[in-house]
Amino acid sequence: MSSVVEEDELFEFEETEEVEQSDEERPSMLSAEWNGYVMSMFFDNELIEGNPICAGLRRVAELVLGPIIQSGPTQVIAATDADGPGRATVVFEIIFASGYTVSEVADVWHGNTDDLFCAHPVATASTRAEGRALRKALKLRCLAAEELAKKDIASIVKEKTSAKTTDGGWNPEASITVQQKNFLESKCKQLNVDLAAFVNSGEGSYDSIDKVTKDKASVMIKTLNKYQNGQLEIPQEIRNEN
Repeated sequence: MSSVVEEDELFEFEETEEVEQSDEERPSMLSAEWNGYVMSMFFDNELIEGNPICAGLRRVAELVLGPIIQSGPTQVIAATDADGPGRATVVFEIIFASGYTVSEVADVWHGNTDDLFCAHPVATASTRAEGRALRKALKLRCLAAEELAKKDIASIVKEKTSAKTTDGGWNPEASITVQQKNFLESKCKQLNVDLAAFVNSGEGSYDSIDKVTKDKASVMIKTLNKYQNGQLEIPQEIRNEN
Protein backbone atom coordinates (compact mmCIF):
# COMPACT_ATOMS: atom_id res chain seq x y z
CA MET A 1 0.00 0.00 0.00
CA SER A 2 2.76 2.42 0.95
CA SER A 3 4.70 1.71 -2.24
CA VAL A 4 1.67 2.70 -4.33
CA VAL A 5 1.38 5.98 -2.46
CA GLU A 6 5.06 6.68 -2.95
CA GLU A 7 4.77 6.01 -6.70
CA ASP A 8 1.74 8.32 -6.93
CA GLU A 9 3.56 11.03 -5.04
CA LEU A 10 6.57 10.66 -7.30
CA PHE A 11 4.37 10.86 -10.38
CA GLU A 12 2.64 13.99 -9.08
CA PHE A 13 6.01 15.58 -8.32
CA GLU A 14 7.27 14.89 -11.83
CA GLU A 15 4.13 16.36 -13.39
CA THR A 16 4.37 19.50 -11.23
CA GLU A 17 8.05 19.90 -12.07
CA GLU A 18 7.27 19.64 -15.81
CA VAL A 19 4.56 22.30 -15.61
CA GLU A 20 6.81 24.67 -13.68
CA GLN A 21 9.59 24.17 -16.22
CA SER A 22 7.14 24.87 -19.02
CA ASP A 23 5.98 28.11 -17.42
CA GLU A 24 9.42 29.41 -16.48
CA GLU A 25 11.58 28.25 -19.37
CA ARG A 26 9.15 28.37 -22.28
CA PRO A 27 10.89 30.28 -25.07
CA SER A 28 9.31 33.08 -27.03
CA MET A 29 7.31 32.01 -30.08
CA LEU A 30 9.54 34.35 -32.09
CA SER A 31 12.81 32.88 -30.84
CA ALA A 32 15.11 30.45 -32.63
CA GLU A 33 14.45 27.88 -29.87
CA TRP A 34 10.68 27.82 -30.36
CA ASN A 35 10.53 25.21 -33.13
CA GLY A 36 12.65 22.72 -31.19
CA TYR A 37 10.65 23.37 -28.02
CA VAL A 38 7.34 22.50 -29.70
CA MET A 39 8.73 19.54 -31.63
CA SER A 40 9.98 18.00 -28.37
CA MET A 41 6.36 17.62 -27.24
CA PHE A 42 5.40 15.09 -29.92
CA PHE A 43 5.30 11.38 -29.13
CA ASP A 44 7.30 9.09 -31.40
CA ASN A 45 4.10 7.63 -32.88
CA GLU A 46 2.99 11.16 -33.83
CA LEU A 47 5.95 11.69 -36.16
CA ILE A 48 6.57 10.21 -39.61
CA GLU A 49 10.19 10.79 -40.61
CA GLY A 50 10.24 13.87 -38.39
CA ASN A 51 6.97 15.35 -39.66
CA PRO A 52 4.06 15.55 -37.19
CA ILE A 53 0.74 13.92 -38.07
CA CYS A 54 -2.47 15.92 -37.79
CA ALA A 55 -3.64 14.17 -34.62
CA GLY A 56 -0.34 14.99 -32.91
CA LEU A 57 -0.51 18.61 -34.06
CA ARG A 58 -4.01 18.85 -32.60
CA ARG A 59 -2.89 17.49 -29.23
CA VAL A 60 0.22 19.67 -28.98
CA ALA A 61 -1.68 22.77 -30.15
CA GLU A 62 -4.06 22.42 -27.20
CA LEU A 63 -1.12 21.92 -24.82
CA VAL A 64 0.62 25.07 -26.06
CA LEU A 65 -2.23 27.35 -27.13
CA GLY A 66 -5.17 26.18 -25.03
CA PRO A 67 -8.42 24.35 -25.79
CA ILE A 68 -9.82 24.28 -29.31
CA ILE A 69 -13.48 25.29 -29.12
CA GLN A 70 -14.30 25.05 -32.81
CA SER A 71 -12.68 23.50 -35.85
CA GLY A 72 -13.85 22.38 -39.24
CA PRO A 73 -14.07 23.22 -42.93
CA THR A 74 -15.51 26.62 -43.78
CA GLN A 75 -15.45 26.04 -47.53
CA VAL A 76 -15.36 22.86 -49.58
CA ILE A 77 -14.83 22.78 -53.33
CA ALA A 78 -15.59 19.20 -54.21
CA ALA A 79 -14.13 17.32 -57.14
CA THR A 80 -16.36 17.31 -60.22
CA ASP A 81 -14.36 15.21 -62.68
CA ALA A 82 -16.55 12.48 -64.14
CA ASP A 83 -13.65 10.20 -65.04
CA GLY A 84 -11.77 10.15 -61.77
CA PRO A 85 -11.42 11.45 -58.21
CA GLY A 86 -10.34 14.86 -59.53
CA ARG A 87 -9.17 17.80 -57.43
CA ALA A 88 -10.77 18.90 -54.15
CA THR A 89 -10.02 22.06 -52.18
CA VAL A 90 -10.89 22.72 -48.53
CA VAL A 91 -10.54 25.81 -46.33
CA PHE A 92 -10.22 24.77 -42.66
CA GLU A 93 -10.61 27.08 -39.66
CA ILE A 94 -9.59 26.55 -36.02
CA ILE A 95 -10.71 28.73 -33.11
CA PHE A 96 -9.03 28.51 -29.70
CA ALA A 97 -10.67 29.40 -26.39
CA SER A 98 -8.47 32.52 -26.25
CA GLY A 99 -10.14 33.78 -29.43
CA TYR A 100 -7.05 33.08 -31.53
CA THR A 101 -8.28 32.00 -34.95
CA VAL A 102 -6.30 30.50 -37.79
CA SER A 103 -7.32 29.08 -41.16
CA GLU A 104 -5.58 27.42 -44.07
CA VAL A 105 -6.40 25.94 -47.45
CA ALA A 106 -5.26 22.69 -49.05
CA ASP A 107 -6.00 20.85 -52.25
CA VAL A 108 -5.77 17.23 -53.28
CA TRP A 109 -5.41 15.67 -56.72
CA HIS A 110 -3.72 12.56 -58.06
CA GLY A 111 -0.55 14.49 -58.80
CA ASN A 112 0.15 15.58 -55.20
CA THR A 113 -1.41 12.77 -53.17
CA ASP A 114 -0.66 9.06 -52.82
CA ASP A 115 -3.13 6.80 -54.60
CA LEU A 116 -4.64 5.34 -51.42
CA PHE A 117 -5.96 8.75 -50.39
CA CYS A 118 -6.91 10.02 -53.85
CA ALA A 119 -10.14 8.03 -53.59
CA HIS A 120 -11.27 10.41 -50.83
CA PRO A 121 -10.15 13.84 -52.08
CA VAL A 122 -12.41 16.01 -49.89
CA ALA A 123 -11.64 14.16 -46.65
CA THR A 124 -7.93 14.11 -47.44
CA ALA A 125 -7.91 17.81 -48.32
CA SER A 126 -9.70 18.57 -45.04
CA THR A 127 -7.10 16.70 -42.98
CA ARG A 128 -4.29 18.32 -44.95
CA ALA A 129 -5.76 21.82 -44.46
CA GLU A 130 -6.23 21.19 -40.74
CA GLY A 131 -2.60 20.12 -40.43
CA ARG A 132 -1.49 23.25 -42.27
CA ALA A 133 -3.59 25.44 -39.98
CA LEU A 134 -2.27 23.76 -36.81
CA ARG A 135 1.39 24.03 -37.79
CA LYS A 136 0.75 27.64 -38.78
CA ALA A 137 -0.78 28.30 -35.34
CA LEU A 138 2.21 26.63 -33.66
CA LYS A 139 4.68 28.49 -35.91
CA LEU A 140 6.45 25.27 -36.88
CA ARG A 141 9.09 25.19 -39.59
CA CYS A 142 8.11 21.81 -40.98
CA LEU A 143 5.34 20.24 -43.01
CA ALA A 144 2.60 18.10 -41.57
CA ALA A 145 2.98 14.44 -42.53
CA GLU A 146 -0.32 14.57 -44.42
CA GLU A 147 1.07 17.25 -46.73
CA LEU A 148 3.73 14.90 -48.06
CA ALA A 149 3.47 12.22 -50.73
CA LYS A 150 5.78 9.47 -51.90
CA LYS A 151 5.13 10.40 -55.52
CA ASP A 152 7.54 12.46 -57.60
CA ILE A 153 5.21 15.46 -57.69
CA ALA A 154 7.53 17.68 -59.72
CA SER A 155 7.76 15.09 -62.50
CA ILE A 156 4.00 14.57 -62.57
CA VAL A 157 3.30 18.29 -62.86
CA LYS A 158 5.94 18.66 -65.58
CA GLU A 159 4.45 15.76 -67.51
CA LYS A 160 0.93 17.17 -67.24
CA THR A 161 1.88 20.66 -68.37
CA SER A 162 4.08 19.48 -71.25
CA ALA A 163 1.33 17.16 -72.50
CA LYS A 164 -1.10 20.02 -73.09
CA THR A 165 -1.33 21.24 -76.68
CA THR A 166 -0.99 24.96 -77.20
CA ASP A 167 -0.41 27.38 -80.02
CA GLY A 168 2.29 29.01 -77.93
CA GLY A 169 0.34 32.22 -77.38
CA TRP A 170 -1.29 33.82 -74.36
CA ASN A 171 -4.77 35.11 -74.99
CA PRO A 172 -5.45 37.82 -72.39
CA GLU A 173 -9.12 37.93 -73.36
CA ALA A 174 -9.72 34.24 -72.69
CA SER A 175 -12.21 33.50 -69.93
CA ILE A 176 -11.14 32.90 -66.35
CA THR A 177 -10.13 29.27 -65.77
CA VAL A 178 -11.79 26.97 -63.25
CA GLN A 179 -8.56 26.88 -61.24
CA GLN A 180 -8.34 30.68 -61.12
CA LYS A 181 -11.98 30.97 -60.09
CA ASN A 182 -11.58 28.38 -57.32
CA PHE A 183 -8.45 30.12 -56.04
CA LEU A 184 -10.11 33.54 -55.94
CA GLU A 185 -13.14 32.17 -54.09
CA SER A 186 -11.03 30.25 -51.57
CA LYS A 187 -8.54 33.05 -50.93
CA CYS A 188 -11.26 35.70 -50.51
CA LYS A 189 -12.98 33.44 -48.00
CA GLN A 190 -9.72 32.91 -46.15
CA LEU A 191 -8.91 36.64 -46.03
CA ASN A 192 -12.51 37.62 -45.14
CA VAL A 193 -12.79 39.63 -48.36
CA ASP A 194 -16.06 40.14 -50.22
CA LEU A 195 -15.48 38.44 -53.56
CA ALA A 196 -17.85 40.60 -55.62
CA ALA A 197 -16.51 43.82 -54.09
CA PHE A 198 -12.92 42.73 -54.69
CA VAL A 199 -13.51 41.71 -58.31
CA ASN A 200 -15.06 45.13 -59.01
CA SER A 201 -12.53 47.16 -57.03
CA GLY A 202 -10.25 47.64 -60.03
CA GLU A 203 -10.74 49.16 -63.45
CA GLY A 204 -13.32 46.68 -64.74
CA SER A 205 -16.91 46.10 -63.75
CA TYR A 206 -18.29 42.57 -63.65
CA ASP A 207 -21.74 41.30 -62.76
CA SER A 208 -20.27 37.82 -62.33
CA ILE A 209 -16.83 36.39 -61.68
CA ASP A 210 -17.33 34.27 -64.80
CA LYS A 211 -17.05 37.46 -66.88
CA VAL A 212 -13.50 38.11 -65.64
CA THR A 213 -10.79 37.41 -68.22
CA LYS A 214 -7.88 35.08 -67.64
CA ASP A 215 -5.46 37.99 -67.70
CA LYS A 216 -7.40 40.03 -65.14
CA ALA A 217 -7.79 36.98 -62.92
CA SER A 218 -3.99 36.61 -62.82
CA VAL A 219 -3.67 40.21 -61.63
CA MET A 220 -6.35 39.63 -58.99
CA ILE A 221 -4.57 36.52 -57.71
CA LYS A 222 -1.32 38.46 -57.32
CA THR A 223 -3.17 41.16 -55.39
CA LEU A 224 -4.72 38.62 -53.00
CA ASN A 225 -1.31 37.09 -52.37
CA LYS A 226 0.03 40.54 -51.49
CA TYR A 227 -2.88 40.99 -49.05
CA GLN A 228 -1.99 37.68 -47.41
CA ASN A 229 1.74 38.46 -47.22
CA GLY A 230 1.13 41.92 -45.77
CA GLN A 231 2.59 43.71 -48.79
CA LEU A 232 -0.72 45.48 -49.32
CA GLU A 233 -3.39 46.47 -46.82
CA ILE A 234 -6.88 45.16 -47.50
CA PRO A 235 -9.15 48.15 -48.26
CA GLN A 236 -12.01 48.57 -45.81
CA GLU A 237 -14.59 48.75 -48.60
CA ILE A 238 -13.93 45.18 -49.73
CA ARG A 239 -13.80 43.59 -46.28
CA ASN A 240 -16.59 41.16 -45.54
CA GLU A 241 -18.46 42.55 -42.54
CA ASN A 242 -20.67 39.47 -42.10
